[in-house]
Parts: sequence; structure tokens; C-alpha cells
Amino acid sequence: MPGALDGVMVLDLSRILAGPTATQLLGDLGATVIKVENPKTGGDDTRGWGPHYARNADGSNSDLSAYFMAANRNKQSIAVDLSTPEGQQTVRALAARADVVIENYKPDGLVKYGLDHASLRAAHPGLVYCSISGYGQTGPNRSQPGYDLMAQGFGGIMSITGDPEGVPTKVGVGIADVMCGMYATIGILAALRHRDATGEGQHIDLSLVDASMAWLINEGLNFLTSGKAPERRGNAHPNIVPYDAFAVADGHFLLAVGNDAQFARFCDVIGQPETAADPAFATNVARIENRVALMARIRPVLATWRKDEILAALHAVSVPAGPINTIPEALSSDQAQARGAVQQIAGEGFAEPSLSVLGNPLKFSATPVRYRYPPPRFGEHTQDILETWLPKK
Repeated sequence: MPGALDGVMVLDLSRILAGPTATQLLGDLGATVIKVENPKTGGDDTRGWGPHYARNADGSNSDLSAYFMAANRNKQSIAVDLSTPEGQQTVRALAARADVVIENYKPDGLVKYGLDHASLRAAHPGLVYCSISGYGQTGPNRSQPGYDLMAQGFGGIMSITGDPEGVPTKVGVGIADVMCGMYATIGILAALRHRDATGEGQHIDLSLVDASMAWLINEGLNFLTSGKAPERRGNAHPNIVPYDAFAVADGHFLLAVGNDAQFARFCDVIGQPETAADPAFATNVARIENRVALMARIRPVLATWRKDEILAALHAVSVPAGPINTIPEALSSDQAQARGAVQQIAGEGFAEPSLSVLGNPLKFSATPVRYRYPPPRFGEHTQDILETWLPKK
């Protein structure tokens, strides 16, 4: 079956995670993605970000780290040295064939190569060009490098993540990079639609910090509405109570009471109907105001239950509750298997006949996601790309 982006060519000058996340998504949707990698450094930095690697047939580590594989399937790799006139000419020639160019150099970092937006747009006015940087193409911090950790710190999310008495904590994965890649994908698709309607390309200027502040969502609006800085609450919710992780006799479980009717049913399950009837706790507004008192009532009772028992009892009366899975538990669950959370991509020259990757969550009825190519070895497709896209006249 065709992909939604069949016929779209993407020239990927990005590395690490934000840009590669965007181009992997475009590749999943059918676009041809050519990943340009620097032969002086051995390619994308993440190829060396172990300790886990796909193994070659002889048992040695390949240049496909688990980190690299997370964001680089459905791409072809070409080794090009942008510091040479020949390399610059190769990339300019590929850009002439491309619909999209995406890069994550520092602002103005590609000007000296003639590969910046202004230079390429002059020759190709229909080109969609996406620049990802730490702080954006403008502003006092434009020249500072962009790292996920710095974006999480600068953008505010770390200030509300972690134990209230502990150190501000980053999210366990590079969420600033990943979400920036998501925004990049949306922006590119919108720009392609505009290009198809008008023939006009455009420049997308996107930063890790801008994206991070945009997805502060309710906590960002809590501050803008009240003028009060949100605080760390661990697993608790600033706007809903009870919504947290709770200790039980054999571990922990998650409870997310979304409305007053659910709270009444929850109280019935734990044998405290009087708590639901108490004006101090009967409404969500009251529960927010009396959060500490409510926790003092329900935590000791919940601690007497076993995890499977409390989950079964709450599910039976449609109160949202769930387990805290480890990653192995999550990815091996019946739900994950039913939804294709893990996919296998056949590859040659590896110790195993296929590589395991995380599945794309999009489920299309007419243009399904396709897992066409495994993450590429460094420079694996250099000759094929040159012959296919830049044939000698």
C-alpha cells in the first residue's frame, strides 16, 4: 500500500535526536529520507552513544547504537564532508531534488557552506527548509548550543518535575528533543501543503526551548492565570485530587480520579463513603484545597490492599487506576502486542535476522506506516544515492 508521503524527498542534515525524530516520522509516512553524515566524525554522534549496539554477524558491535536506532529507521545514509567544495556541491545538488531540507546547526552555521535557507531558497523557491536549534534563529541566546537537558531546565519543566523535597528532575528520556521533532514534523507537513497550493516554500524556525515552553500546557496556564509559580508535586496533579501514585502492601499503583462521581465510587471501594459525603472532599475544588487532609485519610487505607486487588476493585466500578510498569513490562504487555508497539525490521549482516524497534503509534486506514528500511550503517547508501539522485550527464 502507498505511504501518505510517497514521492516526497527529504534531505536530512540533522543529527542527535530532535531532527532525526522528525525525519524518521516523515520516512515512516513514506518519504524518501537521505541522511547526510560527516565522514570526519564517523557520522551522527549517537552512533557512538552506547553501551548497547546491534551486533554484527561475527558478534562484534556494529555502528548502530540503540540510541541511534531509536530515531533513524526508514533512511538512507550518505557520507559527505561539508567542509569541502565537492561535498557542498553534492549537498546543493541533492537539495535541488529535495522537497524538504532539515538541519540543526547553530544559527548561521551553514552560511559559510552556502547551504543556509537564504542561499538554497534563492535557487529553489519551493523548498521547505526547517531549522532546529537550541534557542531559535533570533533572541539573545541564539548562539548558545542546544541540548535536551538545557532545554528542560530553561523551559521550566524541570522546576515542576521530581519530589517536592528533592532536586528538580529532568524527564527520563529526551522529551524536549522528541517534542521538538514532533512540532517540526507538523510544521513541515503544513509547509508542504502550502507549497503544493501556492508553489511557495518557506523557512521553519524551531527551537528546543520554544517547544518546551509550548508544552507546559496546564501548568503554564496555571501560572499565566494566577501569577503563582507552579511547584513540584511528585506524581500528584495540580488540578485534580486524588491523582497520584499510592503505596499498597506489595508495591505501588496509580489512581486518577477525574470527577466527583468517580471519587464517590472510589470511597465506596475503600470503605469510606463518609469521606465522599464530607463537604471538605465532596468536590474537586474542595479536594484541591484540602489535599493534605485527604491524603492523610486515604493513604493508610490503601496501604492495606494488594495491588491486583485494588486495581480489580476500582476497574469494576470504572474508577481510573493502573500499574506502574517497567519498560520490559510495558513493551511485553498484551496491549503493546495488540497495538504493534514493537516492530521487527529485517537487516543483513547482523547477528539476528531482524532488528527490534519501537513502533510508530499512528494507525492509518488507507496509508499505513511502513517499516521499509532498518537504521542505516554509516555511509551505507552513498553510491546508490549518487547514482539515483545525481546521475552523471
